[in-house]
Amino acid sequence: MSVLIAIPARYASSRYPGKPLVGLRGASGETLSLIERSWRAAMDVSGIDRVVVATDDTRIQDAAQAFGAEVVMTSPDCANGTERCAEVHAALGGGFEIVVNLQGDAPLTPAWFIEDLVAGLSNAPTAEIATPVLRCDGETLQGLLNDRKAGRVGGTTAVFAQNNHALYFSKEVIPFTSQDYSEDAQTPVFHHVGVYAYRPAALAAYPGWQVGPLEQLEGLEQLRFMENGRSVLCVEVEAKGRQFWELNNPEDVPRLETMMAAMGLE
Repeated sequence: MSVLIAIPARYASSRYPGKPLVGLRGASGETLSLIERSWRAAMDVSGIDRVVVATDDTRIQDAAQAFGAEVVMTSPDCANGTERCAEVHAALGGGFEIVVNLQGDAPLTPAWFIEDLVAGLSNAPTAEIATPVLRCDGETLQGLLNDRKAGRVGGTTAVFAQNNHALYFSKEVIPFTSQDYSEDAQTPVFHHVGVYAYRPAALAAYPGWQVGPLEQLEGLEQLRFMENGRSVLCVEVEAKGRQFWELNNPEDVPRLETMMAAMGLE
């Protein structure tokens, strides 16, 4: 199947302005911008036909082109990454069978997360959108809980049915569990990995739907699919010893740098 990866990157974030250009120091001591590290993660994925950075800001455009990325300029009116991916696919003339949205704040996304995601959607012909989920160990769960206690928006969690179709996504930690877990113990909580794979028809329809109350409350773009009766397939992926986190807040920079140092990611 022909696959496009689009990396939405917005400068004017209300929560963290200029985030795509924030520098992250790797294990070698070299500092690269968040958007370059996300682009490099996309370039490591096998079976991909094209990778583009999607932005509405010339500062991001200039930075991305300087490190060799293809850039597609999009409207500043795009409300989220999914709308930006829909605009990119249309601007490129369509034709891709799967469009992957690798959000520009997820540079630690391993290649196999996206490869497994594309395979999951390909093998589910009735599914229109798919997204990865990663079972939390005790250490990751505690990190999510600590963020919420501190009033920070940390990772998103997902709950899904036996057929792996999503029941809900939330920035709260769901499902609730009162049990204490050791750092390496498996927990019933799944961390939602901020990557999406869409079939073109569902992606093209998305910008025309109204923002529903759940999307508005949670600030999670995938809930618009669910609020419009579209099923979201959750594809469980394996960490294989890799740590994963997204850059949501300035406080996450040292956390990601520590993870990269521990994993030897340059």
